Amino acid sequence: MSEKGEQKSSGGVKYYRLSEIQEQNTFKSTWIIIHNKVYDVTKFLEEHPGGEEVLREQAGGNATESFEDVGHSTDAREMAGDMVIGEVHPDDRHKLEKPAESLLTPVNEESSWWSSLVIPGLVATIITLLYRIITSESD
Repeated sequence: MSEKGEQKSSGGVKYYRLSEIQEQNTFKSTWIIIHNKVYDVTKFLEEHPGGEEVLREQAGGNATESFEDVGHSTDAREMAGDMVIGEVHPDDRHKLEKPAESLLTPVNEESSWWSSLVIPGLVATIITLLYRIITSESD
């Protein structure tokens, strides 16, 4: 392990702990994470087409979703490749994962007799009474 806490894998990839990446959120050093890769974007801040504040908002954290939502071009992805300095340490990757969002609303299995019978019955009764009142007035 080196002074800063990063480790090298057998393949020569530098691994950075999440705590170290989070510390790189300053004007002197700005790192972001995209797909578990660590990018030093410090020198690119002024050149970023979306403005430096977009990168600073993500500094020290996981920018994967924001990066993909924007729909970066192939050229932008190639440029980003030049800024890779390592990867998030495998032991910290689970901290970056978001739970999958479900588009379904959970249904309460225990539906009560109140919501199943009484409310629809009351609604039907009110509609029937309104219908009778309206049709009797037209006679």
